[in-house]
Amino acid sequence: MSHVQAFKLNELKLYLTYRHTSLDSVQYQGTFHAHQGIEILIVHEGSGTLVVDQKSYEVAPGMLCVFQPYQLHHIQMNIQPGKPFVRSVIQFEPSLYENYFEKWPSLLAFFKQIHTSKLPSPCIYGLSGDEPFHLLIERLEKKRHALGKNNELEEFSLFLIEFFHAFKPIWEQRSGKTETSLTRTVHQAERILVWLENHYTEPLRLKQLAGDLHLSPYHLSHLFKECTGSSISDYVTARRMQQAVKLLNSTDLSVALIGEAVGIANCSYFCRLFKSHYGYTPHQYRKLT
Repeated sequence: MSHVQAFKLNELKLYLTYRHTSLDSVQYQGTFHAHQGIEILIVHEGSGTLVVDQKSYEVAPGMLCVFQPYQLHHIQMNIQPGKPFVRSVIQFEPSLYENYFEKWPSLLAFFKQIHTSKLPSPCIYGLSGDEPFHLLIERLEKKRHALGKNNELEEFSLFLIEFFHAFKPIWEQRSGKTETSLTRTVHQAERILVWLENHYTEPLRLKQLAGDLHLSPYHLSHLFKECTGSSISDYVTARRMQQAVKLLNSTDLSVALIGEAVGIANCSYFCRLFKSHYGYTPHQYRKLT
């Protein structure tokens, strides 16, 4: 098994950050992207625009968004002096945790609906800072670095059960019950993203991608550009940088190993590329956060 594979979501188990703050547009650059698992975004401060499935939503404090596996989304924030972007993020692979919900049938049904059904809207608004799940996220954030590898999965599963138990009545009150018979339709661009998610740490091979998806290289590139506004090569670079930021924030790996983990073996080139994206070297970024 390669060093890179160790950082897939089914190995990382759960990614969480509580009240993460970006003070300027250099620290936060939005791009069309998608994730292997579920992402739940909670906005504490900031304003901007979110695009999901070619629909726009206002980003505002007290907003919670659910991004389903490989669902394309883009956030453009209006970050100004004194107006930071503050958010909490939970990201996990739902197949790892489904069995833990089996003792609570209605909670299991809701958990499945959130990651497989067609949701009326990805966003709900008007949440207060007193919602019970805020305390759950803060509590896990404080103790997760002290967790041993042997009890991580147990702690994360307990957290998700408590989180979804608190989240379920809030979602159903604001969004209504989700129709379980309607499965979300996967856009062709999402099939491209699935392939890229499995191969972005490798050298980009457009012909292999086109062959695996039974599309011509031209149609593939045109379709992806039309849906995301980005070329495939630019997306792969952005995805590598996004993963590098995640590893800088959530691990103690050296910068060189993080570069290797995202598919850039030359450490000097990785540092230059990272600085061109974020305005800081990986070492400087780690100190800032």
